[in-house]
Amino acid sequence: MSKEYETVIGLEVHVELATKTKIFCSCSTAFGSAPNTHTCPVCTGMPGSLPVLNKQVVEYAMAVGVAMNCDINQYCKFDRKNYFYPDNPQNYQISQLYLPICHDGGIEIETEAGKKTIGIHEIHMEEDAGKLVHDDWTGESLVDFNRSGVPLIEIVSEPDMRSAEEVIAYLDKLRMIVQYLGASDCKMQEGSMRADVNLSVREVGAKEFGTRTEMKNIGSFKAIARAIEAERERQIDLLESGECVVQETRRWNDDKGYSYVMRSKEDAQDYRYFPEPDLVPVVISDEWLQQVRDRQPELRDEKLQRYMDEFELPEYDARILTSAKKMADVFEETVVLCGKPKKVSNWLMGETIRLLKEHDMDPEDITFSPENLAKLIILADAGTVNSSVAKEVFEKIFEENIDPEQYVKEQGLATVNDEGALRETVEQVIRDNPQSVEDYRSGKEKAIGFLVGQTMKAMKGKANPAMVNELLRELL
Repeated sequence: MSKEYETVIGLEVHVELATKTKIFCSCSTAFGSAPNTHTCPVCTGMPGSLPVLNKQVVEYAMAVGVAMNCDINQYCKFDRKNYFYPDNPQNYQISQLYLPICHDGGIEIETEAGKKTIGIHEIHMEEDAGKLVHDDWTGESLVDFNRSGVPLIEIVSEPDMRSAEEVIAYLDKLRMIVQYLGASDCKMQEGSMRADVNLSVREVGAKEFGTRTEMKNIGSFKAIARAIEAERERQIDLLESGECVVQETRRWNDDKGYSYVMRSKEDAQDYRYFPEPDLVPVVISDEWLQQVRDRQPELRDEKLQRYMDEFELPEYDARILTSAKKMADVFEETVVLCGKPKKVSNWLMGETIRLLKEHDMDPEDITFSPENLAKLIILADAGTVNSSVAKEVFEKIFEENIDPEQYVKEQGLATVNDEGALRETVEQVIRDNPQSVEDYRSGKEKAIGFLVGQTMKAMKGKANPAMVNELLRELL
């Protein structure tokens, strides 16, 4: 009889904070600049240079901790984690081992089996390392220190997750909280959110955890789900064949669908941690902590409920609109300007999401203004433009943020409501399509749709469809 296994998963999630400058120096944190242009003696580890802590990093870490129901250590310190690696300029990383800023929290996720709380063991502040760039052509590796010293928080969960589904729900909730706080954009494709997966398996009912492995820096939710499934199978196969799982760090290759060993797992003592001698402890006063608590924005769960109560939106709409902070911001600002929540919701959930997918963009990349969307909704509602013209104008708003009123006027797109001009066109269409007229008179209702289409074509899509329909029926 085959054994049943349970997967036990804990995550270490690194989030790059949205500060303008690095954690211990005033170099820019902007992504995508030429290699080694955002560097100075501090973040390249030059002898004699001293770190100075960025206050905003502490505030973001506190805000995330508060939102994740953590206790805040009002007296916390930095430690030195020593290791030698080419992208690590000082040969150590400044991190927090002994007294992290946040500990003992938890967030609630929704699973198929209902709500579940995932514990947060701790959140600590640290600096990022540089980046190794491997040149496949020459076989050389080059180092870019732009990322070195970019502020990170590491969110360490308890081993409370049991499936890939729970892991994705947890990461999604985590990303949402951090984005709503404005603490990071959490773009996995740019490396501003990275997850290490600690995974072990044990027989169902066993009390002891199995031996865990760690998979590093997996770059997307889909890749994380695939890595979890593959590692679970690998460990079960080992146990079934009587072998042991070795505690080690593995790297996941998403293209090939397997992981390989990077190194056997180090322990904290391998890093020879000791208190960072160049930084004083961080003392957080009650007043400072209260200020951070008072500034906490409305998070997704509260917003979701409010959209259903205040705007009377269906839960489905509210979920989609609140799934990205930028989408929620655009929705709320547009509603203030035009006062039509359901119409705004329809434009965002329909055309906006369609165009985002077409352009391979995230909601965070939306560039059009709520003002222009509100103007378009008012134009369409008043019948100044018909629905097909409105969609055409919206594409221009989405791509170039044009003023729809001006654009409709310049392009002559306003709906023709002039009965005289319409009557002439309808009469011409009736003369040009005797067969369809005959079909309609012999009871084929569909024929009128064809005649409406021909009239709209003749009017270059600018006629009022209701008026066209009315005139056709009258003249037939």
